Amino acid sequence: MADVTAESSPEQPSLKRVIGPGLLLLFVVGDILGSGVYSLTGKVAQEVGGAVWVPFVVAFLVALLTGFSYLELVTKYPQAAGAALYTHKAFGIHFFTFMVAFAVMSSGITSASTAARAFAANFGEAFDFDLGTGIGLTLVALAFMLLVAAINLRGVSEGVKLNVLLTCVELTGLLIVIGIGLWALGFGNGDFGRITEFDTGDRSAVGGVIVATTLAFYAMVGFEDSVNMAEECKQPSRIFPKVLLAGLLITVLVYVFVAITAVALVPVDQLAEGDTPLLRVVEIGAPAFPTHIFAIISMFAVANTALINMMMASRLLYGLARQRVIPAPIGAVNHARRTPHMAILFTTALALGLIFFVGQVAELGGTTALLLLAVFTVVNVAVLVLRRDPVEHDHFRTPTVLPVIGALTCGFLVTPYTDRNPEQYAIAGVLLAIGVGLWLINYLVLRISGARSEQSRT
Repeated sequence: MADVTAESSPEQPSLKRVIGPGLLLLFVVGDILGSGVYSLTGKVAQEVGGAVWVPFVVAFLVALLTGFSYLELVTKYPQAAGAALYTHKAFGIHFFTFMVAFAVMSSGITSASTAARAFAANFGEAFDFDLGTGIGLTLVALAFMLLVAAINLRGVSEGVKLNVLLTCVELTGLLIVIGIGLWALGFGNGDFGRITEFDTGDRSAVGGVIVATTLAFYAMVGFEDSVNMAEECKQPSRIFPKVLLAGLLITVLVYVFVAITAVALVPVDQLAEGDTPLLRVVEIGAPAFPTHIFAIISMFAVANTALINMMMASRLLYGLARQRVIPAPIGAVNHARRTPHMAILFTTALALGLIFFVGQVAELGGTTALLLLAVFTVVNVAVLVLRRDPVEHDHFRTPTVLPVIGALTCGFLVTPYTDRNPEQYAIAGVLLAIGVGLWLINYLVLRISGARSEQSRT
């Protein structure tokens, strides 16, 4: 594997630093907000009961611990590449670095697949189509993923512009839900006593919160993508700490208000039905509000998650191919559109397979969290290992205890002791096995071609 830490060569210009604190904050908030709260709030409530806001707070605290580790690393090494860069610097094992990068890419694909299923469910509600939970819903989700691929193939400029619009739409949808909750509270509607009730079935309250957190964590991911913007930020070592922490805080406050509103207005058993929990909140909390419009807002909100993640996954796969870590043809670029079309087609094929063969939103979202929790465990360890690698410039330094707790917490949430559905391990295993297969194919090709070159010289 080529050294992912290498600086730009003299022939290559550096990236332009154009992102200030305001734009970076919008990016962080827009990247975290997404299909998690739109599609999984009901599934989280099903595991924990009315106190659905608790797992979101716990997920925030876990994300915050890792966020501090990212802050030290991104201000210490203000370069793009994120977790793969830190893993390579800390451990120097090429295959391990590749697996971390491929796990990040796979998490993007499972996240986008989750969003596609949620998009299909909201599509049926918006246009009064009885898609059920079977083939009809699956076909709409597949068609949507093909549309995302078409936008991705069209070009990054179109994707980024659409992302800005969709971020505004998804935030508007969440503010509508919060507004409905405040209106209901003002008129004495809803049962806000439910927000302190735990209903965890055969599990203890702590056990229920842990299981629910493994799902709720999906709603907190995305902030780690911001480190890939480090080379394009003005004074990253100075602005990143305040902006990233502010973005996480803003997001969790929105999520907590949404979760409280949802469970106060809709009984938990109804909230857990289907993949459109916030639409139920609007229907019950504000019957006069045009629910078709909110369903369309929800469609655009989860579409944003799919678009961001498929762009990230395809570019990461393209980068791995360009580094000669996986077969080089996957890194091919379309001459007309200048987009990595083979990487886009490959990641789209994986997403289509997940939508068709897995389908369940909760399991796809849970797999996303599983993959990223494993990556976060590595990042928290890496920040401690890299303390032996001083740099000349000033940078943020997190208290040592935080990455230690972060590594232990994230590592625990990866294990089966959380009562995580075993299907999530199977999905993650298949995706990572595909990565290992690509790595082995590339290794054999390079070895054979190297042997032939040696023979030709003799």
